[in-house]
Amino acid sequence: MIEVVFILDRSGSMSGLDPVPIGSYRGFQMSLTLEDFGRDYVLTLKGQMTHRVTLGKDPRGNLTRIDNALNGMADRLTAVKGKLDSLYAQMETAKAELGKPFPQEEELRTKSARLAELNIALNIDDKTPLEAMAEEAPRAEIAKSAKPSVLQKLHSYGAQSKTEPKKSIEEVR
Repeated sequence: MIEVVFILDRSGSMSGLDPVPIGSYRGFQMSLTLEDFGRDYVLTLKGQMTHRVTLGKDPRGNLTRIDNALNGMADRLTAVKGKLDSLYAQMETAKAELGKPFPQEEELRTKSARLAELNIALNIDDKTPLEAMAEEAPRAEIAKSAKPSVLQKLHSYGAQSKTEPKKSIEEVR
């Protein structure tokens, strides 16, 4: 049996995220990892399945946690078997549904045909929306160049003020 104090001593020298093998306990190979950004030490007990235990600072408490994880294997096995039975039942139900015909198959076929007809009617020139947008882009540039430029207006105001003589304050009053 590995001393729990040794586990805590070994955990203090850990650096990195890789599991460090530390021995065996009750026939399970043990490895230690540092998780949660260096805050938690997690002991992994590996047999046919893996069992994880988060360690604390107290050696006796850690031993109790490890024993509780190993003693809880029977309950965990029962829960996993229940999930497996449920999955098998769902698989059998899915297999039964696989052979059944789709009830709205005819309706889907007629609506898909009507949708294709409408798409053909709407795309008279057989152009996709992207192609139509690409053709309209040069028109938009022409329309943009026909608009008066605000910048040109501002420059024209500046040119008028340079040609007019500046009035004094008394002339303005």
